[in-house]
Amino acid sequence: MTYTFGDLVARARGLTGGRRAVLGIAGPPAAGKTTLAAELVTALAAAPPPGHGPDWVAHVPMDGYHLADVELTRLGLRDRKGAPETFDAWGYAALLRRLHEDRDEIVYAPGFERVLEQPIAGSIGVPPTARLIVTEGNYLLLDDPRWTPVRELLTEVWYTDLEPGERLRRLVERHVRFGKERAAAESWANGTDERNATLIAATRDRADLIIDSDLVRQLGASPDPSL
Repeated sequence: MTYTFGDLVARARGLTGGRRAVLGIAGPPAAGKTTLAAELVTALAAAPPPGHGPDWVAHVPMDGYHLADVELTRLGLRDRKGAPETFDAWGYAALLRRLHEDRDEIVYAPGFERVLEQPIAGSIGVPPTARLIVTEGNYLLLDDPRWTPVRELLTEVWYTDLEPGERLRRLVERHVRFGKERAAAESWANGTDERNATLIAATRDRADLIIDSDLVRQLGASPDPSL
């Protein structure tokens, strides 16, 4: 089935009810996850449900749960940064659990600084008024003991699809934009990133909804190629 962006906005809005909902957006690197999440949040914030303000929706990416480079070096995983084992999956699941429990005055989540390529603690505040949380990351659907608790805590998971050539082009441009020499960017994108993409593609059929390349490309018209 082909969806429009308006369809996605309506479906996301419909996830909320009496309890807080968490929508996950999965997909390989540079497949448009962040762009879709950001545009959904912007559209939903602009038209909140009756009785709510624009802060009824919040964006909480998974990337804040990257392990810091110092820990990756200690573990011997620095050259695999971005692979499933280079994230604190249990910490991410704990955050999602807190969001679902909806008991705290505010929940702080870590962000990820792309220029530094490091997680930054306490970067994102989620107030109790946020009834829909949009989160996105590569491994939301991964069938692995470290990651299966994540899927159980997501109300729905959508998967962004994008043809490999375009996705790879965007990925190389993103690496270059944030400091890599082009040769190094191409090597990393075709090596570590592509191995991760193959793993993520195998989780596609576990998604509640597949967002096809045409819509992803339309969203990708954003002037920011890093998204």
